[in-house]
Amino acid sequence: MRKKISIIIPVLNESAGINNTIEHLNGLITSTGASAEIIVVDGDPEGKTIAAVQDQSVITVVGKTGRAGQMNKGASLARGDIFLFLHADTRLPDESLKLVAAACARQARGAGAFDLAIASERRIFRLIETMANFRSHLTKIPYGDQALFFTAGYFRALGGFADVPVMEDVEIMRRVKKRGNKIVFLQQAVRTSPRRWEKEGIWKCTFRNWLLASLYVFGVAPQRLAKFYRIHAAG
Repeated sequence: MRKKISIIIPVLNESAGINNTIEHLNGLITSTGASAEIIVVDGDPEGKTIAAVQDQSVITVVGKTGRAGQMNKGASLARGDIFLFLHADTRLPDESLKLVAAACARQARGAGAFDLAIASERRIFRLIETMANFRSHLTKIPYGDQALFFTAGYFRALGGFADVPVMEDVEIMRRVKKRGNKIVFLQQAVRTSPRRWEKEGIWKCTFRNWLLASLYVFGVAPQRLAKFYRIHAAG
């Protein structure tokens, strides 16, 4: 029996691009014959992004602002055997759904992610990709923009994402490691938008992300890190 994949997308102010994301996912579902559903969880209380969704088959809901709460909300509505958490500005590779299903069939109690690529021709992004993938493979802790996935039962056994304002991706993967369960890295890369780096400055954005992750590993509370992030993202 084919395993059904629930693709859960937390969004905030993504009305301009959400239909392109859904169209791309529908193309993957059709081309691979996968069994899948798409769930979009809006962190805006007014639901501006989900109001823009044109595909009536997509499940849409408003959730508490913050990726952790939004992704947990999506998981609570999901009917799939596998949960795939996808950022709205990230594109999955062509065979991604088959690869995820196969990985979960081999490893029922575990988690996984893709390698990372950035959708820009600028050479500096090749360096950032290389460093990001080296770090995630070395530490065995992928970040959320690498499209994290879990079998549904295992995700529920973990208790979902912790209710923290930042670092929810690192936190849940550290719990997976502590349980001694395997984290699978699929060599095919997702392609994420360069917009964060281009808006904030490539090196500023990269250094801030590394610093936040390092401070979290050394025990700084996510609440304090969220304040730091807001200050430096606005600066």
